[in-house]
Amino acid sequence: MIMPNYQIAQLTELPPEKCPCGFTRRAFAGSVENVASLHLVDIQQDAQTHYHKKMTEIYLVLEGEGQMELDGKLFPVKPMTAIYIKPGCRHRAIGKLRIINIPVPAFDTEDEWFD
Repeated sequence: MIMPNYQIAQLTELPPEKCPCGFTRRAFAGSVENVASLHLVDIQQDAQTHYHKKMTEIYLVLEGEGQMELDGKLFPVKPMTAIYIKPGCRHRAIGKLRIINIPVPAFDTEDEWFD
């Protein structure tokens, strides 16, 4: 069976899943072949501080204003703020935000760690 060289996701049609940050809609996270995934995340409350041992994440704030806590330091964020989070960086979002999150490699529930 020949698989296409592309995938398409309509984020608004994906079911929201509870996550440490609020609710997420994950595109392209279900295949080990994918080198990245893309998540639309609605941060409903202060997220839990967590880190990843393998994943790098890129956050893009779409809506809202708040802060990102990165290795214990607070940084203000607003729409169009982009954050590059390396493996091992303890992080969380603070405030009601809507973000795009791009994990590389694709999101893996086994690579989400809490102190």
